[in-house]
Amino acid sequence: MTSAFDPIHVGGAELANRIAMAPMTRSRAAAGGVPTELTAEYYAQRASAGLIVTEGIQPSPVGQGYPFTPGLHSAEQVTAWRRVTDAVHAAGGRIFAQLMHTGRIGHPSLLPDGLTPVGPSAVAAKGQVFTPEGPQDFVTPRELTAAEVRQTIADYASAARNAIEAGFDGVELHGANGYLIHQFLAPGTNRRTDEWGGTVENRIRFAVETVKAVAAEIGAERTALRVSPGNPFNDIDEPDPLPTYEALVKEIDQLGLAYLHIMEPAGTRGITLALREQFSGRLILNPATDGPTDHRALGLVEEGVADVVAFGSLFLANPDLPARLRAEGPYNTPDQATFYGGDARGYTDYPAL
Repeated sequence: MTSAFDPIHVGGAELANRIAMAPMTRSRAAAGGVPTELTAEYYAQRASAGLIVTEGIQPSPVGQGYPFTPGLHSAEQVTAWRRVTDAVHAAGGRIFAQLMHTGRIGHPSLLPDGLTPVGPSAVAAKGQVFTPEGPQDFVTPRELTAAEVRQTIADYASAARNAIEAGFDGVELHGANGYLIHQFLAPGTNRRTDEWGGTVENRIRFAVETVKAVAAEIGAERTALRVSPGNPFNDIDEPDPLPTYEALVKEIDQLGLAYLHIMEPAGTRGITLALREQFSGRLILNPATDGPTDHRALGLVEEGVADVVAFGSLFLANPDLPARLRAEGPYNTPDQATFYGGDARGYTDYPAL
């Protein structure tokens, strides 16, 4: 029987186990969206994961939605990320860069040069975002023109090329949690009437074209996509998500991607299983669970529900998580007060066994 501790080939990489570190925003980049030496230490500490997926990295300046998040659109950022990937590889790990354009989620005060958040349509999200001036309401995004949609796809491809130059093993496109790709997929945020909106075929087009552009730039075997069908986070409304995601998966399944990553909202296991059956490549699952996601989730690999199981906050608090999962604990408790921003406290000071 296949175990979560068995190696697996994913894309162009051989993973030591089937346990992944899920992407988690930490908001600890230096000025200019540059990861620091502390960032390198943080990821290297967790290199016993079969695969690390980084925090969301903006592919362009306008793609930033939170304070102190890193980018992959400048030479300085590429150089700094090289220190991170070198540290992870020296510790025996594999690491993918997650490219995250936040779209309408953000605020003008977080953006340079008078930029304002953009989206598929001029529909504001309900809620607030944290800024250096404190929490502020989301603004109505500026609707991207058709030419700007194409430029945004090109920005993803350019950032993917930068990621490979920085030493990453691959790139995961963030199509989940209410950010730009998800905004194009969801009918509530995509009210366009051109080729990028309206029908299911048109609403999936941005995701499909972005995946294709990145795959053409760096190779399909180093390209992946993360989705969260039916996830209401960031004021997303998807009343009937399955047809959209079945159509999306049908299109990308032809490309030979490294993997499909599902962030599973509560109550959507049926959708997960449907997409699992449809997608012929590797599936990483960040599962919805009753209570903490711990060693009990590893059975999803044995049952064939997923090829790899991704862990979020438990990996944040337990740098040696695979060893703790094998021993079925004990686990450090994540400190939510230190999730975002700050220094080494709650970042690199969690103890190993």
